[in-house]
Amino acid sequence: MAITIKNAQQIEKMRYAGQVLGEALHELRKLVKPGTNCLELDKFFIDFITSKGCTSNFKGYGGFPAHICISINEQLIHGIPRDRVLQDGDIVSIDAGCVFEKYHADSAISVICGNSKDKKYDTLLELTEKSLYLAIDQVRAGVRIGTISSTVQKFIEENGYHLPTDYSGHGIGLEMHEDPFVPNVGIENTGMRLVPGMAICIEPMVQIGTNKTVVADDDWTVSSKDGSMTAHFEHTILVTDGDPEVLTLFKPKEETE
Repeated sequence: MAITIKNAQQIEKMRYAGQVLGEALHELRKLVKPGTNCLELDKFFIDFITSKGCTSNFKGYGGFPAHICISINEQLIHGIPRDRVLQDGDIVSIDAGCVFEKYHADSAISVICGNSKDKKYDTLLELTEKSLYLAIDQVRAGVRIGTISSTVQKFIEENGYHLPTDYSGHGIGLEMHEDPFVPNVGIENTGMRLVPGMAICIEPMVQIGTNKTVVADDDWTVSSKDGSMTAHFEHTILVTDGDPEVLTLFKPKEETE
């Protein structure tokens, strides 16, 4: 896919898709509790975004059978929601996307269900999310992709965690996945320069024990090869002439009025 530069009208559509998605994930976070069935989360999501005039961009993508990805514990990404009840202490990663008038948004969160089994799991989520926001802080016109990538890599590896290299962030717009690739590892001041009107997804995917992964027999679910715990956070970000705009950041209604 080519890189697309969005005009004001297109950005407004992506902004709406992003706000709907941010609110949907905010509500899903509250539903992650012991006893919740993963199929309930999938149904809640599609009902919610449909009520807001949006559609799912995951369902049917490459044959994916659900509206969101739910990856649990050692599952890193692309987990298929199944008839599975969440347990106390599960690390639940939810990756979701939606479309408004052909324009896409994509975001992911990781949540500990109920009570954490180990403080190191809380730290895993905290550091993974922090690496995302450190990378977002680098998003400026003229900055190279490698600077974003190296920001994630340096922070995560300095803290003793691991980044799989087979999966990356991406551009987004008329398609869910567009150029450029936005890896989680890289060299500062290398790669393509960002320009205003580009939209990218930054998505650190972090594992405690290894950077190696395996794909399940369903051909979708990606897990850590050693079975260690994982976390995944993602936002859709617009490059502007100034500070970056996080399109999928949840904003309560009183903040948007």
